[in-house]
Parts: sequence; structure tokens; C-alpha cells
Amino acid sequence: MTEHETMARILIVLTSHATLGNTGKATGFYFEELAVPYWAFRDAGHSVDLASIAGGKPPHDPESLKENHEAVTRFLADKDAAASLSRTLPIEAAKAGAYDAVFLPGGHGTMWDLPGNTALARVIGAIFDAGGAVGAVCHGPAGLIDAKGADGLPIVRGRRVNGFTDSEEKASGLGGTVPFLLETRLRETGAKFEGGADFQPYAVRDGMLVTGQNPASSANVAALMLDILKERSSVRAA
Repeated sequence: MTEHETMARILIVLTSHATLGNTGKATGFYFEELAVPYWAFRDAGHSVDLASIAGGKPPHDPESLKENHEAVTRFLADKDAAASLSRTLPIEAAKAGAYDAVFLPGGHGTMWDLPGNTALARVIGAIFDAGGAVGAVCHGPAGLIDAKGADGLPIVRGRRVNGFTDSEEKASGLGGTVPFLLETRLRETGAKFEGGADFQPYAVRDGMLVTGQNPASSANVAALMLDILKERSSVRAA
């Protein structure tokens, strides 16, 4: 960090949902989508708090540990990171005013317990209204659907937004398993959805809102959020 930058406090919110519809398979958050931004934020000198819908240790998608991703390996080997994950803050206890940014990793679990959660929507809306950075990747944008600004309108309405596409969901064979198709729902909420090629890195920034398409987009989303935090810091220092 430069002398003009100040440490930001970032809240990462994870799903607590562990079952993939009626398939009998386990799900949860996708580890790469947590670990890559987590280390991007930490390595930039910022503070990170982990929360989840229910609190405690949230479930991860077991498939997300099969890729041996460097950031995931680092996360699992770090005692502080692992301890934070084992005792996440319940979202109802999170105080929006304490944070400069909020980030929502994906994983299919998010499709069940992020939408409709009033505490999550309140935290996101408050951080957004305060000029904080709001980011989400893959299925994480499901948590943006019910978030509203002080004007009572969805924060995604009229804004460029990205997320796991309908095409990717169908290619994954889960189009009929998830409770809704994320791209379709975002469009219905009024977002200007922009999608890239299936399973390729793609991220969109519109003002203080940053969204990414899939696990490969996690680094892009984190980088754009860090840009926002640098801009905020520069304005405060001016």
C-alpha cells in the first residue's frame, strides 16, 4: 500500500446450503471463488471477515477441491484462514457500516439461500448506498437479486451485470435442478446482463458493482474491486 492508501475492511459472505436440489449430491460454496479473492484482498493489505447465511462452518462443494488450485491450497494450509472459515459470522450479525466492500463467492448452494435473505439484502444495500464496492462471482450474484438501494430499487436494475450464464448452467446439466436460471432472473430484475464465452474468464464493472461469470473469473472480479477501493482511498486522501 502507498502512503495515500488506507486499509479497507471487506466482508465475504458464503452460502450455508449443502444439498444440490433433489439430486442427493452435496454442494455449498466453490472454494476457488473464495480463496482467489480472499488472497487478492489480503495480499493488497486489506482486512477480510468471513460470514455465511447461518454462521459457523459453511459447506463447500466437494468438487471444488479436486482442482488443486494454488490459492485453495494456500487457504487450507493457513491456520488463520482455516480458523476464520470454521467460525463464520452469521449474516444477521454483520454490521454493514463496518465494511468498505462486500463480496459473494458462488457455488450452487447460493441459489437456494442467498435470494430472499433479508439480512443479506440489507447489508449489501447499505454498503452500496455508502459508496462501497459490491462484488459477486459465478452464482454469487444470486445474492444481489433482492438487494435494494435507499431508493427502493434493486441495485442491479439498469446496471451492467454478469454471472453464471443460462448456457453454462445447461451445459453443466443442472438447468433443471437449480430453483431458477441466474441470468434469466437477473434480466427479469432489470439488469443489463452481459455474458462472455462459456467457462471463460469474464467480469463486468458498473460503478461500484462488480460481477464475474464463473470460477475462472474470480481473479478478474477481485482486481476490479481492488481498483474501486484504491479510487475510494484516493478520494479520501485528496
